[in-house]
Amino acid sequence: MESISPAILMIGIATLAAGCASTDEWQDWRGHPTHFASGHHGSFSLQNNKDGSNPRVSRLDIEAAKNENWWGKAITVKPEQIFEPR
Repeated sequence: MESISPAILMIGIATLAAGCASTDEWQDWRGHPTHFASGHHGSFSLQNNKDGSNPRVSRLDIEAAKNENWWGKAITVKPEQIFEPR
């Protein structure tokens, strides 16, 4: 069986990776040393939909986003949608 050339393999990987993020997302990620600003940022991002529908945002999330300088697509909520953690 013939092996796949390294160039073809790299093109395939690049093509798959490019399909996972928009140009704006790649630009955001290139401007930061990590994918998330903190563990809280990562947890928040994983529990909320990428498109911002059905957001779950607490006052602690809002404060952490300000203090830790979160980046990425902002989730906008109305004041009545912000919940208080128990």
